[in-house]
Amino acid sequence: MSNSRPDGKDNIVLFPKTLDYYQIELTRMLETERYREAVELLQFLLQCQGQEPRQYDEWQALLDWLNSAFPTFEKEEASEENPYAEEEMARQHAEAKLAEDHLYTEKLLYAVTERPLSEHTFLALEQLVYLNKPEVDEVLIRWVENTELHPLLQYRVLQTLHRRGKQGTLTLKRGGESVEIDVESVPLNPDQFPAPIQAVLERVGNETQVHDPTLFYFAQELWMQFIMAIYGTKDYQMLLSEEDAVIDIWSAALHLLVSESIPSGRNDEDIRTLYGITDDLRLKFEQACRSMRQFVTAGIGG
Repeated sequence: MSNSRPDGKDNIVLFPKTLDYYQIELTRMLETERYREAVELLQFLLQCQGQEPRQYDEWQALLDWLNSAFPTFEKEEASEENPYAEEEMARQHAEAKLAEDHLYTEKLLYAVTERPLSEHTFLALEQLVYLNKPEVDEVLIRWVENTELHPLLQYRVLQTLHRRGKQGTLTLKRGGESVEIDVESVPLNPDQFPAPIQAVLERVGNETQVHDPTLFYFAQELWMQFIMAIYGTKDYQMLLSEEDAVIDIWSAALHLLVSESIPSGRNDEDIRTLYGITDDLRLKFEQACRSMRQFVTAGIGG
């Protein structure tokens, strides 16, 4: 099935260190029965260039299996209609595991804080949401405040604490800054981020969605990962200013980063013209580009 590898000249080339993150996300989607999202991610990955033929064969085989096994995504549609039922099932599952094994909480915490980062890290965090054990909050807070973690993993821990009902402020290092995070205000899904965050995607979408939807899909993925990584930092606070120039700067930076992964993507000058980045905005634009590149090259492993 090596012919499943895409060959179009405008295909996305994944940044080297982003593949691990997508693989972890794919595993989480499958193990939590988010089959529709898994299909969409696989379709996106199959449009990307630069991987070994074996990798495309595996993605295509998995996509074929999902399409045949879950043609209507009945489980996901049911969970969307009744998300509270899905939450209750997850809680009952975690409580049953705890009843079977009195060390279940400790094992999950060990998987998160001591083992190498993998898909099991995120699955353990998901299960910890539903355990009514105060030591979970204590261990996670101590870990996230005192350990140097990749910002995306930091953010997942903050979401876990929010979902567990934790309140109050945490102080932690993010991108070399000491930031204060109000736990109950941490967004749990993309729709909960403030309007300026959404405005950047809308701006890029207006320029890309019709003529290059693949580029826009990758822009969405990259932007939301980046926003989770910078949440609470000076860059994030600057974005919330709602100034038109700030939206233009970050929109242009996002478009440029994605374009750099495409052989026929627009160049720096074209994109600056497209988004109205004048000479007096040039420095801030370059700073935004630098911030995004640092995130991209860091990789999920830190």
